[in-house]
Amino acid sequence: MDVKIGIQQAPREITLETEESAEALTSQVAEAVSSDGLLSLTDTKGRVVMVPGSKIAYVELGSTTVAAVGFRS
Repeated sequence: MDVKIGIQQAPREITLETEESAEALTSQVAEAVSSDGLLSLTDTKGRVVMVPGSKIAYVELGSTTVAAVGFRS
C-alpha cells in the first residue's frame, strides 16, 4: 500500500510503501489524530516513520499496482 502523509507547515509530504491494509492504516491514523498521539508506520524496507498526530494535514492511501513492462503494438 502506498501512503502519502502531508505535514502541517512542511513543504514536502512523506511517502512510503507498507504491507499493512487500508483498514489498519485508517484506524492507526484516526487513533493518532483523535488522541493527539504519535503515528508510527514501518515501510517495506524496515524503516520506521513517526509523525505527531496533531501535525498531520492529510493522509492519502493508494493501492499497490504492478506497472506494466514492455511495449504494446
